Amino acid sequence: MSDNLVPETFTLVSQLDEMNFDVIHGFISQTYWAKGIPAEVLKTALANSICVGVLHYGEQVAFARVITDKATFGYLADVFVLPEYRGQGLSKCMIDAIVNLPELQGLRRFMLATKDAHTLYTQFGFEAVTDPTPLMQIHRPDIYTQGQQ
Repeated sequence: MSDNLVPETFTLVSQLDEMNFDVIHGFISQTYWAKGIPAEVLKTALANSICVGVLHYGEQVAFARVITDKATFGYLADVFVLPEYRGQGLSKCMIDAIVNLPELQGLRRFMLATKDAHTLYTQFGFEAVTDPTPLMQIHRPDIYTQGQQ
């Protein structure tokens, strides 16, 4: 994995055993997209994805993953940079590394969903869906928090 864009004191990693699951789960379980996700559910999700992380002196500070069949389709998910490390280009480093992974070249469709980072992703060729008509979904936004009152 190329790390030529990674700032000097940071390391780009792609092996789950190099990443800190507690930091990843701690952040993702508080997000608008996966609030309350159980640790075991996230462990399974990560194990079945291509994961990329950024470490700062060995500590997890950023993360992203791709859900893919490595042939036709990919979905970029769970992208984050811890608040105290934002503004240093780490998300750009991760997205650049991801879109250049050999196993993700030639995908027919590479998607993501974002509420607020459109300008980041357009730099890497992502664009708004021009015709959402063929897209369908089953969406359960509160699946991890239902019944946890």
